[in-house]
Amino acid sequence: MRVPTHSLLSLALLLPASLFAADAQETARTVCAACHGIDGNSTEPATPKLAGMDQEYLMRQLKAFAAGRRHDDAMSAIIATVDSSDFAKLAAYYGLQRPAPGKVRDAQLAARGRTLFEDGNTDTGVPACAGCHQSDGKGNARFPRLAGQHQAYTLKQLADYKSGRRATDPLMTSVGKRLTADEAKALAEYVAGL
Repeated sequence: MRVPTHSLLSLALLLPASLFAADAQETARTVCAACHGIDGNSTEPATPKLAGMDQEYLMRQLKAFAAGRRHDDAMSAIIATVDSSDFAKLAAYYGLQRPAPGKVRDAQLAARGRTLFEDGNTDTGVPACAGCHQSDGKGNARFPRLAGQHQAYTLKQLADYKSGRRATDPLMTSVGKRLTADEAKALAEYVAGL
C-alpha cells in the first residue's frame, strides 16, 4: 500500500527526532550540505537558508523540483539523485534546525523595505508582505520563511517571479511584476535583518 506523502510528513513530525534524525542528517550531509549547509544555514548568498522553514512548505518545494514545476539548474539536477521517500525526512530535519540571523548592510534601505513589508504600496497594488509571510517573516505552511534570508537569494526569486521564470505562485508572480527594482532591493535588505 502506498502512503500519501503528506501522511509521511505528519508521521515524521510525530516520531521522536532520534528515529529519523540520523538518516536525514546523513542525506543532508552527503547531498544538501554543499549548498545549504548541514544545519540549513547556507553561507552562499545565492543559495537559500532552509533552517526553520515550515516543513510542509519545504516538502512542497522538494516535490515541485522533482516534478519539474520549479526549476533551478543545480537543484533540478541534485533532486534527481534523492529518493522521494526521503523528502519528508529532509523537510522535517531542516525545519527543525535553528535559523541563523542575517545581516543588514544598508540601514536606510532596510527602513524603506520595512514600510513595503508592513504596508505594501497601495499606489501600485503591491500587498504587504507581512500579510502572507507573517509580521515576523517566519512564514507558514503556504508561504516561506523570509526572516534572515540572503539578500541575493531574495532578489533572484523576486526577479524570477517578475520574469515568469518562477511561476509556482500566481500571487507572487503578480507581486514580482509590480515591484520596482528599488523596492525589491529594499525588501531583500529588510528581510535579511528579520
